[in-house]
Amino acid sequence: MLTLLLTRHGHTVRSEPEQYLGQTVEAPLSDRGRREAELLRARLEGVPLDRIVTSPLGRAVETAAILAVGRQLEVEPDERLSELDYGAWEGLTVEQIEARFGSEIERYDADPAAHRVGGGESGAMVAARLEALVSELLGWAARAKRPATVLLVGHSSTNRVLLATLLGAPLPDYRRRFRADWTSLTVLRWPTADDGPLLLLANDVSHLRGVIGHTWD
Repeated sequence: MLTLLLTRHGHTVRSEPEQYLGQTVEAPLSDRGRREAELLRARLEGVPLDRIVTSPLGRAVETAAILAVGRQLEVEPDERLSELDYGAWEGLTVEQIEARFGSEIERYDADPAAHRVGGGESGAMVAARLEALVSELLGWAARAKRPATVLLVGHSSTNRVLLATLLGAPLPDYRRRFRADWTSLTVLRWPTADDGPLLLLANDVSHLRGVIGHTWD
């Protein structure tokens, strides 16, 4: 049995105004973001974890390091959890994209699964690398022959693509059907490697209001 805890990195110094932060723009956590990660760490303090796997991007690694405090676990960076590559859109606001790229944002909104944003990646390309990661984790858990829990630290688009893929939602709808707030907690569980996942908790941020402990099942 595999349980995945999925979170997004905390608020960053470039989160406002809202802009497309993909793989090339440095965006360290803000004071708010570090506090959000600390509150999530407090919530998960009594939850056993076998692994912490993170996007290798700085804001995610910083979040994962905070979540790992007090645990005898090495944070494992994995390129497959990296945010969608927004290409020429990196670091730009919606208004700037509309001014520079005209109708491209409309094509992206119409089908973010197929459109390669700013010449970078499409949602389908992100889905392929995430499917490979989940398949690998399911195989690892099956070989362990015991219940295993893995914490994944990702990004807004990455996490929503992952949920659409795992839960059978149409991939072009990943931006419309799912949310991924800063340090939100989503929990999925596979009873066996051959089963589809059960969604136990979705985009929960109650730790930001003081909730701690195991709040699913």
